[in-house]
Order: sequence, then C-alpha cells, then structure tokens
Amino acid sequence: MNQIVVSQADIDKSYGQLKRNAEASGYHINPDVDFAKELVQGLLINEKRYGYWSCPCRLASGIGERDSDIVCPCDYRDPDLDEHGACYCGLYVSQAVVDGRVKVQAVPERRPPGTGKVMLKAKTKPINLASLPIPIWRCRVCGYLCAREGPPEVCPICKAKRERFERFI
Repeated sequence: MNQIVVSQADIDKSYGQLKRNAEASGYHINPDVDFAKELVQGLLINEKRYGYWSCPCRLASGIGERDSDIVCPCDYRDPDLDEHGACYCGLYVSQAVVDGRVKVQAVPERRPPGTGKVMLKAKTKPINLASLPIPIWRCRVCGYLCAREGPPEVCPICKAKRERFERFI
C-alpha cells in the first residue's frame, strides 16, 4: 500500500489558513500547535486520498455523500464545543480552553453508528418549522441564522457575542 506523504510546508500553510479562517469566524484552533498540525496533516492526507477534508479521527467511507457530516469542520463541531469545550478530534476548541480555564478531555462520538450519514430525500409536503428538532438562532446584529441547540459563542459574520442572539424558530 502506498503511503501518502504531505510536506511540512503544505501542513504549515494549511494550518495558517485554517487558523485565520477559524478566528475570522469566531472559532479557535487548539493552542497545542504541534497537535493541531498533526490533525491538519491527517486532513491533507484524507484530501489526497478521498478528495475532501474528512475528519482524521473518524473512519471515512470515501464516498462524499456518506461522509458529508464528517468533512471538517464537521456537523458535530458546534455541539461538541458547547458541551465539551472541544470537537471530537480536538482541532477546534472553545475560548475557555484557549484561556486555560478548561482542559480538553475526551469527547464522546456523536456520529450515529453505521457507515455514514444517510441522505434525506426531498419531502413532498411542506415542513412545519415549529416542529424542527433543533432551534434556529438569529443574530440580532447582522441577521445570521444557524440551527443548533444554543447560539454560538460569537457570530461568525459580525463577531457579536452569544447574548446578541435570539431564538428565531
């Protein structure tokens, strides 16, 4: 089996871009730079292997539609940050972790068992928004909408704090 090799220059470049993009969106990359770069290396290897940044800590199927929930940043990042202060692989962390107030601990897997996300087929009747399983939050400053259990720490668009969000639906 051929081993996929990624250059240190590519790892450093991708790490820098990832960190800038995360911070510009109100997120934080793990302050342990060596650890974070190992994860970036895994993302780059998976990109060469599958064509997309599949989470390096999960087993990908190699089928983009099935793995869409674990393409970094994965669907589980925000709830993991809210509950545990870090995402499953530890690449993204909360402000409390960055400040040293919380230590990163093991995060339980949220991904449903099986080989990957099952894609939903289009419904023939309208969806009742009041019956959605997850609330929709709206930033009162810029109007950004997100569907999750609670509002983000910081709006990824205008950087407003969590207190500036309201439950939209």
